[in-house]
Amino acid sequence: MTDMKDKNERDITASRAFKEKLFRPFTKAIVEFDMIHPNDSIGVCISGGKDSMLMAKLFQELKRHDKFPFELRFIVMDPGYNEENRRMIEDNAAKLDIPIEIFETRIFDAVYKIDKSPCYLCARMRRGFLYQRARELGCNKIALGHHYDDVIETNLMGMLWGGQIQTMMPKLHSQNYDGMELIRPLYYVREKDIENWRDRNDLRFLRCACRFTEACEDDGSSKRLETKLLIRELKKTNPRVEANIFNSMRNVNTDTVLAYKMHGEIHKFTDDYDNGGEA
Repeated sequence: MTDMKDKNERDITASRAFKEKLFRPFTKAIVEFDMIHPNDSIGVCISGGKDSMLMAKLFQELKRHDKFPFELRFIVMDPGYNEENRRMIEDNAAKLDIPIEIFETRIFDAVYKIDKSPCYLCARMRRGFLYQRARELGCNKIALGHHYDDVIETNLMGMLWGGQIQTMMPKLHSQNYDGMELIRPLYYVREKDIENWRDRNDLRFLRCACRFTEACEDDGSSKRLETKLLIRELKKTNPRVEANIFNSMRNVNTDTVLAYKMHGEIHKFTDDYDNGGEA
């Protein structure tokens, strides 16, 4: 009797955490950034990691509420996984009751011998194949599982390693597939809450199954990992550092930047300096 009571309490706690920490910020991003419209057909792109699998469950929950009609296709691209990794994706999808559709490419073989920016090339190729497959399935949008922590890390990485200020946008029009759009509905979901969901459900997911990326993470040379550790260290003395990095992308004052780019055109502060610059 006590065991049953404990289980019920754990289930209630897990349900409350799913709603408050995951579903609520998920729907907040969708509403705030106007990501989904009636009769959309969304290709939910599942890589096999914790983020995209959770995103699929959140979309299923959203669909269950049925506020307006939209369709979901749960797309998995196999870029050359070994048998064990592919089976892990299939087993997790079955356990979570996600009806995945798998298609195959050989992206890993194509980029493994590339010395310069193989991860960048791999990401570009993956996105192209996902757009193409989603369009073949009749989708007008693809959804990717980038979360809040990905956004702030990308912001800081751009400044530290790329010499630029730019953010990971919550939605984008495709440049190469007319009428297609990319959305990131986990934009407000924190990684620690995704990890808690994973652990509560005793799930094990893929990281990147690419041998090159695994080697980078093992020797500590990943720029994203380095940036993540830097933010963690800064948070020890500034608990709001993550929110400040995120909010800085909302509070860009073009009166106090040396230059900015809009629609591909560079604007410098000297262009308009004599028309009102003040000390």
